[in-house]
Amino acid sequence: MTDMRRTLLWVVFTMSLVLIWDAWNKHSGQPSIFGGAQPAATVPMPVPPPGTGAGTAAVPAPAVLPGAMAGSAAVPAFPAAPAAAATAQGEQITLTTDLVKATFDSRGGSLVRLELLAYRDAVDPQRNVVLMEQSPKRFYAAQTGLVTGQAGVALPNHFTPMTVAPGERTLSTGSDSLSVRFESPLQNGVKLVKTYTLQRGQYPIAVRHEVINDSGSTVSPQLYLQLARDGNAPEGESSFYFTFTGPAVYTEAKKFQKVDFKDIAKSNTGHEKAADSGWVAMVQHYFASAWLVPAAGPREFRSTKVADNLYTVAMVMPLGEVAPGGTKVHEAVLFAGPQEEKKLAALAPGLDLVKDYGWLTVLSKPLFWLLHWLHSILGNWGWAIVALVVLLKIAFYWLNASAYRSMAKMKAVAPRVTELRDRYKDKPQEMQQAMMRIYKEEKVNPLGGCLPILVQMPFFIALYWVLLSSVEMRNAPWVGWITDLAAKDPWFILPVLMTLSSLFQVWLNPKPTDPMQEKLMWFMPLAFGFMFFFFPAGLVLYWLTNNILSIAQQWFINKQLGVLGR
Repeated sequence: MTDMRRTLLWVVFTMSLVLIWDAWNKHSGQPSIFGGAQPAATVPMPVPPPGTGAGTAAVPAPAVLPGAMAGSAAVPAFPAAPAAAATAQGEQITLTTDLVKATFDSRGGSLVRLELLAYRDAVDPQRNVVLMEQSPKRFYAAQTGLVTGQAGVALPNHFTPMTVAPGERTLSTGSDSLSVRFESPLQNGVKLVKTYTLQRGQYPIAVRHEVINDSGSTVSPQLYLQLARDGNAPEGESSFYFTFTGPAVYTEAKKFQKVDFKDIAKSNTGHEKAADSGWVAMVQHYFASAWLVPAAGPREFRSTKVADNLYTVAMVMPLGEVAPGGTKVHEAVLFAGPQEEKKLAALAPGLDLVKDYGWLTVLSKPLFWLLHWLHSILGNWGWAIVALVVLLKIAFYWLNASAYRSMAKMKAVAPRVTELRDRYKDKPQEMQQAMMRIYKEEKVNPLGGCLPILVQMPFFIALYWVLLSSVEMRNAPWVGWITDLAAKDPWFILPVLMTLSSLFQVWLNPKPTDPMQEKLMWFMPLAFGFMFFFFPAGLVLYWLTNNILSIAQQWFINKQLGVLGR
């Protein structure tokens, strides 16, 4: 009983090291100790429409959505990439607004590169963040096209060469929007026109699809909205903590569903396959892309491995019958940008969940709301972090006081307990009885210092994830040398102070009677301190503030009870 508190803390510490080591394995492409491995990096390849196997023309036919192509039992077959598609590339058209530089390829009218002008790259601060691109190292693109279940009918898709309408390419002063229009040639009498519209001060892109039927018969097309990406973690990700990278699917029935790349590779995805609403996304640390369709209607969700280390997630929607000479118009939204929680929540139901808080979302979301409110008052994210920790310490003041008072009493009786251990070292039963008498006389609860800490732990872990996941910390200064709360402290001042404060807390706590346990208690702050040298400065600031406030409260209680020092 006497060392139960320290034993529990040691278990928590050990499990933390195991989880961090596992995250390192997954990050570096090594097998996870819990099974599985991250996909290895390979040179990306062109991406076929959803459902197409790499290099194959015939694939298992996907299920038809309820209500799709009414009166027809036909199932859409997906064309393979043309033989020349592996090297072919169309005209590159770049639109520049105040927030993004978006590059489109006239082959298919796909978005193939997206530079975020308001965010600096984590590896090279001289560059902007490039979210989407096609290079020997990376493949990340947004693609759309048409498919149909009608036998022998191929429709324009994202491999189809398109013509580009002339127009402005840079958002001019006084203008609030910028558009580019792609038009396909007739294919089996069907033409596809895509229009992308970018707005000033906005990351969402309005995407308008017009299906024009100039054939002599009715067609029943389906529109696919697809995100294609390699399975590599973003460049510059830390090896000391793990954040999710991969596709996600949202439906009203099953809500937010993350899809691991390794599960897609095994065809073992458990996400919802069909619904009347929802969206698909590609998620990574701080940033995301998503296809959104505001109007309700049947849609199918597909996630596929299309080549080595190349994956897609797609939303496929029936457009209904288009009569000869008729036109069908479909409106969608392509979001690609930072995970700004409040703005995402306003765009689509559940879209804010791409900001990954892990299993403590229920606590993390109100904590972020409070942090955001404090920032609106203080105007600085660093001071908002300090203020939030202060508020949490005030909220848990009496719980902490109970814990520290219990630890102080344990420290006071420690010499008597040590003497009992020496006297009854060969009589464990008598030793336990004598120790329990001391605890009863002194009104000491051996677990009193541990339980309050365990109660608070979920709140502080939730705040940890808030700070780790919030893109608002990127490029956000605090004071002096801390110019980016999402980057490590360039002078390592905060990690050193955090480590010293943790060692001082060990000195304030009761001295373990077991020499080995004492060594472990001194080793824990050093091990954590080493990891914090590589953590974002905002996280270290949070832990340091918490340590300082804890020391102040524990020092005060120890002084009251006269148990300062070892």
